[in-house]
Amino acid sequence: MADDTYNDSNRAFLQAFIARATLTLDEAKPVLAAILTAHDRKETLPEDITEADFNSYISSANSRISTFDLEIRSTFHQITRQRIYALVNTTSDPITQLATTRTADEITFLKRMLDAMFETYNTKRHEVVAITSMQAMKLAKAPADERRETQNGSNTQSSGTQGLTLMQAEKVLKALVEEGWFEKSRAGYYTLSPRALIELRGWLMETYNDPGDEDDEDIDDRVNKVKVCVACKEIVTTGQRCTKRSCPCRIHDICTQNFFRIQKSTKCPLCKTEWTSDAYVGERAVTAAEKARKEKRRSGASARRQSPVPIEPSDEAGPQEHEDGEDAEEEEDQS
Repeated sequence: MADDTYNDSNRAFLQAFIARATLTLDEAKPVLAAILTAHDRKETLPEDITEADFNSYISSANSRISTFDLEIRSTFHQITRQRIYALVNTTSDPITQLATTRTADEITFLKRMLDAMFETYNTKRHEVVAITSMQAMKLAKAPADERRETQNGSNTQSSGTQGLTLMQAEKVLKALVEEGWFEKSRAGYYTLSPRALIELRGWLMETYNDPGDEDDEDIDDRVNKVKVCVACKEIVTTGQRCTKRSCPCRIHDICTQNFFRIQKSTKCPLCKTEWTSDAYVGERAVTAAEKARKEKRRSGASARRQSPVPIEPSDEAGPQEHEDGEDAEEEEDQS
């Protein structure tokens, strides 16, 4: 449907894409239909737009924007499996890019949230890779030692370490969701969106992983906080993990069925441990653990009522946890 030459319809499509930052095929169909209706002066319906038409406009746009270090790339949504296209900068650090629209304090707040997602709440025991609103609000202010360093050091003119008010932090968090950098789940957890994972992939690997090949399976001596799906090779922030904590194998939920069908085995492809599908990456690492603890408490209470011999609380209680949701032993636990 699209011409081989770059024309006004291509320019209109690129402008529409830039205005939205991300698009799916379903979202692009009415956009392209309206553009072609105006360009060809005859009605084109959304259902007339094919995936080939869409890909043709994507290809034409990429050929024109590559000189500006821009590219339209795609990835699958980790939950819905829907393919999402995003306009990304291919050279500069996306965190730095946001400085054109964000203050130094807001950029620092964003960096602290990413550190929380990929370090604080990303351990061998609980690989959450997400934060709640309450956890994010605790990061609004710079740590005390960071503020003291700013006040006593030569960096006194920098505003990047003073922090935000709670109202300012909430506004930034809301904007990051509206702009497509974060996603918020029904349970209230914030995670990186497909757009962010596409654009931040290189930076995340460089920042939170030890140097080396990201696909290298022999990583026992390396710290890799950002892990990829063994099936599709995309970053996993929600999905399943091997029950063996030292094993780096991660698989998206949407990839498991085909992967194990092709593999003709339900064992971990790396360590050969039986794959149980009940060890999670993402917010389920917390919610599943909370559910297990509640069931354990209920079963313990039931046992006390039924047993003629008193059961000490210590016999049924699990390990004490910090406010941040990790066991004390996790403070030095690196994955």
